[in-house]
Amino acid sequence: MEKKFMYPTETKNFGKKIVTIGGGTGNSILLRGVKNFTSNITTIVTVADDGGGSGVLREDLGMLPPGDIRNCLVALANTEPIMEKLINYRFSNGQLKGQSLGNLLIAAMNDICGDFNEAIKEISNVLAITGKVLPMTLDNVKLFAELEDGSTIEGESNITFLNRKNGGKIKRVYTSPKLILPLKESIDSIMDADIVLLGPGSLYTSIIPNLLVTDISQALKETKAEVVYILNIMTQPGETNGYSVTDHVAAIIDHANSNIIDKIVVNSKEVDKYAKYRYKSIENSTPIYLTDEDREDMKELGIEIIEADICDISYDYIVHDPNKLMKAILERY
Repeated sequence: MEKKFMYPTETKNFGKKIVTIGGGTGNSILLRGVKNFTSNITTIVTVADDGGGSGVLREDLGMLPPGDIRNCLVALANTEPIMEKLINYRFSNGQLKGQSLGNLLIAAMNDICGDFNEAIKEISNVLAITGKVLPMTLDNVKLFAELEDGSTIEGESNITFLNRKNGGKIKRVYTSPKLILPLKESIDSIMDADIVLLGPGSLYTSIIPNLLVTDISQALKETKAEVVYILNIMTQPGETNGYSVTDHVAAIIDHANSNIIDKIVVNSKEVDKYAKYRYKSIENSTPIYLTDEDREDMKELGIEIIEADICDISYDYIVHDPNKLMKAILERY
């Protein structure tokens, strides 16, 4: 087994300035690797989620959805394992069924502070996290998807579910309101970064929504940091069925209105046959590998390719190995 690389916990400030942008489980998995290589971390997290426990709190309390934020806080936390279990604990009965304790803590702190960003900072102190967790905006955002047939799906939680059910193809996603203000801290972090990591995660519901926030894409275009897009290992039903590497990159460039990507990271490891069959038969999901056509397209776009074994299969789930992923990226610097 590969030995896990860790910096000494007593080191207060080390490593490159890294910004991650995304949401969902992909961003939190990435952060578990990032914090082993640097303490200078800022993660910008989508807050367009309107489903599950987060959606309930958003509807009932009029607050921003805390779910993806919670996952990132836990990933960066320096606490006892029991605390992580406590934060992620979901009630199984009663009116709180399906709700996580971490979401409730953020909701309570939001009420105490009267400000969502301040609430996150206070929870960050409680969990002694490495780095900063920032919402992509403090505005109340709803996500929409326009499909190629001209129809529209409203709501982040509906996009993947309904599109998967109907078999449509996403043309673009957009927000209401159209003008979404970012946190100044987010823009400053991007401009001051050494490396910005996009993804991994759901292309249209976790990554791209961040690029629709005013000035985020412009900052990614102007920053001296290298912007690295980490592709998923498998296609995602309802979002990227049949997508090539080029299709993923083209969607980001289209929504950012500019080629903001300097490098991409693509898995080179052959996916386990059993896991691949399981994903294909149950979810119609297939591995994403580089083709000769992709290589030519990236060359024309001036995008450098990092191709490496970054795959991990855990409990039959195909995910990124966060430490392999970060080593593959950082050995280029």
